Amino acid sequence: MSLRTRLALVFVAATLVPLGATLWLASILLDQSLRLRPSNQLTVLAESLERTGREYYRQACDQLRSDAGSGRLQPVSPDTPELKQMAEEFRSSGEPERFARTGSQLVYFLGNKVWTEALPVNLTHLAEEIANARVTASRDLRRGVFGAWWLLAALIWLFALGLVWWVATRFSQPIVKLTAAMRALAAGNFRIRVEHNQTASELERNRDRLVYLTQLASWQVLARKMAHEVKNSLTPIRLTVEEMVARHDEPDLEGRKLFLAQAASIVTDEIESLERRIRAFSEFSSEPPVCPEPLDLPALVEERIAFLRTAHPEVRYAVETAGNTPPALADQDLVKGILVNLLENAAEAAGEGGRILTKVAPAQAPDGGQRVAIEVHDSGPGLSELARKSLFQPTISFKQRGMGLGLSIARKSALLSGGDILLITGELGGAGFRVLLPTGGSPSWT
Repeated sequence: MSLRTRLALVFVAATLVPLGATLWLASILLDQSLRLRPSNQLTVLAESLERTGREYYRQACDQLRSDAGSGRLQPVSPDTPELKQMAEEFRSSGEPERFARTGSQLVYFLGNKVWTEALPVNLTHLAEEIANARVTASRDLRRGVFGAWWLLAALIWLFALGLVWWVATRFSQPIVKLTAAMRALAAGNFRIRVEHNQTASELERNRDRLVYLTQLASWQVLARKMAHEVKNSLTPIRLTVEEMVARHDEPDLEGRKLFLAQAASIVTDEIESLERRIRAFSEFSSEPPVCPEPLDLPALVEERIAFLRTAHPEVRYAVETAGNTPPALADQDLVKGILVNLLENAAEAAGEGGRILTKVAPAQAPDGGQRVAIEVHDSGPGLSELARKSLFQPTISFKQRGMGLGLSIARKSALLSGGDILLITGELGGAGFRVLLPTGGSPSWT
């Protein structure tokens, strides 16, 4: 059973009992009101007819008394059982006179005499019809009022039920979607999205960071192993080279010297290559203690750029700093390493006559928190699609002499500092990177 149906059933169960009690009490009050004050036109007409009938009966009685007293009408003898009974009742009552009706005749009793006169209207039948009309009018009025009242109550209740159904639909659909999304998230589908809800996105970002750090841990173990193995191979190589150099005074001096020099050059090149790998892997696998402190990022950026200008005089540098930039709370050595890596990569990509733009400004992290951002843009050719997909993966290099660990080490340093490195759209036509670092309070250098 859906949530919408359950809400509707709760509304029905919660309203039927109060609605029934309300209708019952209102019906009793309406009935009493109608009995106390009949007000339709049939009732008014019945009352008017009653008054007319009483006036006609009074005039007929006066006329009959006048005719009997003047002799225009002669007395009659009670010849029917009904007249005889009425005469006996009159004599036993002791009244001086009495008027009575029997069918369509008006009867006048005076002493021992009885006068009768036919009436053009049967007053008895008329009184019965008026009484029946009054009852019918009152009954029809109550029926109409009660019918309208019950119909109105039913319509209001049905409208309320429809409104509850609509509201339940509006409220239940987001809940149903959220429930389905949470089930999908529990099943491991971090690609699911719910409108106006950032939980899935945040979970996916956290999962990606966790996976990335796990990969880094695996690569660290590999790096330590490789460093150990390469170091073990350096000792015999160096010993061999030393022996070759030491035997340079044996016969066939010129040929041997030429051979030894060529061999030494080759071995020396291999040693230098191995040493580069050792340094890269050692730096990648090392985990120095992180000591966060408030950093003046604009000054730090200027200091790194001034240091690199001598190595790349062919590149033009520009720095933009926002006035309200707060200090960053991070490890100074890690941040310097990040800057050197990004600026070196940007200089190599920009080439002779190229440009590098560095920005420092407040920023907002993907989770909504406040950060300080350092952006590095170059005017180089940009990154290929392949480079974008595996940019931060270890041992993947897109430079001629690169080991492919620089960006991996830089991102690791950013993550250890509580931030991250993101690839963004370059403003100079080439690549663009944004370093997000946690803030450390209000600026102390402004």
